[in-house]
Amino acid sequence: QVQLVESGGGLVQAGGSLRLSCSASGIIFSMYVMAWYRQAPGAQRELVALITGGGSTNYANSVKGRFTISRDSAKNMVYLQMNSLKPEDTAVYFCNTRHMRPSANEYWGQGTQVTVSS
Repeated sequence: QVQLVESGGGLVQAGGSLRLSCSASGIIFSMYVMAWYRQAPGAQRELVALITGGGSTNYANSVKGRFTISRDSAKNMVYLQMNSLKPEDTAVYFCNTRHMRPSANEYWGQGTQVTVSS
């Protein structure tokens, strides 16, 4: 059974930093793409960043240069380092994973709230 558990959200002032963590279980970690999504109130869920099993990364334009996604295969963990946070980064952040083969099922964590005050 695939399980994703996020942690690290909270309240921070604009310009501050947070690091989100996601623990994955029930998967062969190296064969899964790991990603972070976010959903602000009244908005659609959007991709923030993803990282493949080989370490390739992709970022939303809105977070490039400020956020960094990384993974630790020894611990089955994925991280999102968020720097220079802005009020518009306020959202619930979700950890996501899917197998690297096309059209694979995807799995979601429960989400963690990030609030950036101005």
